[in-house]
Amino acid sequence: MKPDRWPPKARPPAGRVVRLPVESDLLRANRLGDPHVRTLPVWLPPGYDASSERYPVVHYLVGFTGGGESKLSWKPWSETVPQRLERLLAAGRIAPMIVAFPDCFTRLGGSQYIDSSVCGPYAAHLTQELVPLVDRMLRTKASREHRAVVGKSSGGFGAMVHGMLHPDVWGAVGCHSGDAGFELCFGSSLGKTLEEIARWGSVAAFLAQFEDKQKRGVHEVHATMHLAMAACFDPLPEHIDGFCLPLDLHTGELIPERWERWLAWDPVQMIPQHEDALRSLRLLFIDCGNRDQYLLHYGARQMVSRLKAAGIAHEYEEFSDNHSAVDYRLDVSLPRISRAIL
Repeated sequence: MKPDRWPPKARPPAGRVVRLPVESDLLRANRLGDPHVRTLPVWLPPGYDASSERYPVVHYLVGFTGGGESKLSWKPWSETVPQRLERLLAAGRIAPMIVAFPDCFTRLGGSQYIDSSVCGPYAAHLTQELVPLVDRMLRTKASREHRAVVGKSSGGFGAMVHGMLHPDVWGAVGCHSGDAGFELCFGSSLGKTLEEIARWGSVAAFLAQFEDKQKRGVHEVHATMHLAMAACFDPLPEHIDGFCLPLDLHTGELIPERWERWLAWDPVQMIPQHEDALRSLRLLFIDCGNRDQYLLHYGARQMVSRLKAAGIAHEYEEFSDNHSAVDYRLDVSLPRISRAIL
């Protein structure tokens, strides 16, 4: 029997999860062959059904290899995100809100929540299809002032980039351990990906065996992550694979024009181009563990340096931990997000 997080007498009032059907015109016939028919899980706060109230909305973006449903699944010695929301709500730390969990997974493990001619237009899918769907189907406060985007890792990257590119949609941003400072977080580990691909002779052969496996090693997953980044940041629709790594597969030498396409998506590099959008946010919250395995604390520090130089209001916290199992940081961000979009 699965243990409860709380003793029965102390359990907070439960909300409920609804699953909205999604049939995406934007994702139809995408090059990777990923489904355009999906489901959007949405958590409704306790009391939603008994009231006529309208609620602010948070869209939570999961990390690489994740889907929205993963945040609803039972975990030992921990809480699901709905359980966390219910506890925070019962303690008076957040106001009632609606929380959606988009599914932007792809064959390569993720979409980075941006538009790609190879992966698919996932930024447009989120802002033009999923956000309106939630507003249409549920009682929301349907304006950017009452809508936030929050995420961790690739989801934190997505939240940060959406705050810069789509300030008409989002009024607040929460970036937990988001991808940034690409020279360190991606550049320092690309060599291992070369070795994984070399074992099979080509990107296509590597991906074919990866998909056929019943068990995948961590280095194989990281190699697939780099291929996904190439498909997101530097799509090449006419290329046989649809993308190529920013390194010569034989010599390992950096290909400057390809790497520049990646760097153009580095939030550190994007901030100076989108200062007005960031200033318009009601809240910009960033945090990262100071022992992050992907060296993302350095990227976070670089973002904060750019924000300070531009005089852009933000809140930054660096905590003592690594990249893994840090959902407890939602206890810090969600109360602030809630106040910002109330």
